Amino acid sequence: MKGTHGGVDGVYDEDPRKNPDAIKFEEISFDEVISRDLRVMDMTAITFCKDNHLLLRVFDLMADGNLGRALDGFAVGTLVK
Repeated sequence: MKGTHGGVDGVYDEDPRKNPDAIKFEEISFDEVISRDLRVMDMTAITFCKDNHLLLRVFDLMADGNLGRALDGFAVGTLVK
């Protein structure tokens, strides 16, 4: 899990703070994150998760109840697989 604290609630095709028309992904592959150079987190961490078959959930940590929902397996944010 990767909780964000900047008001971004998942993985987008562009920075939603700069482009209000940015499109949020409900699910995306590690390969697509890498090929699109989406700055989800450090590319070394992304490739580590990919190489070790670890799913990654990117969500807004500061939104009320999101951490609990994510831990309970609800589809909050974006799933990277």
